[in-house]
Amino acid sequence: MTDKVFMDTNLWIYLYSDDDKSAIVAELVNQNVDDIILSAQVLGELFSVITRKKLKTLPAATQIVEDIASLYEVAGLDRFSVAKAIQIHTKYQYSYYDSLIIASALENDCTILYTEDMQAGQVIEGALTIVNPFLTNTTN
Repeated sequence: MTDKVFMDTNLWIYLYSDDDKSAIVAELVNQNVDDIILSAQVLGELFSVITRKKLKTLPAATQIVEDIASLYEVAGLDRFSVAKAIQIHTKYQYSYYDSLIIASALENDCTILYTEDMQAGQVIEGALTIVNPFLTNTTN
C-alpha cells in the first residue's frame, strides 16, 4: 500500500505558474499521481490566487480547477472538518486555514502533507508528516 499524500494550495499555484519551483512540483505530482488527495478548500484557494494574481485567465483558471477535480480525489469539508481544524489550531498553533488543510489530510488518511508553509518534518497526531519538497528536493 502506498502513502496517500495531500498537496497544499501553494504547490498547485507553483505548478501553474512560471516559477522555478514548478518543475519540482510537476515531478512530485508525477511520482504521486495515483495517491494525491486535495480538498475543496485547495481548489477554491487555487482558483482565487491564479485569477487574482492574473497568472491565468478566468477561462484557463476554470479549466485548471475542473481538470484537477476530475483527475484527483477531492475531499469535501463539513462540520467535523471544522471542529478538527479548531482542535489542530489550538494544539499546534497553525492558522485556522492551515489547520483545515491538516484536518482534511488527516480525515482522508494521508500520511504526507506537501507544503512549504508549515513546519517541515513535524508529525501531526502521530499520523501525518509535513514535508517541504523545496527544502530537501526529495519527494518520498
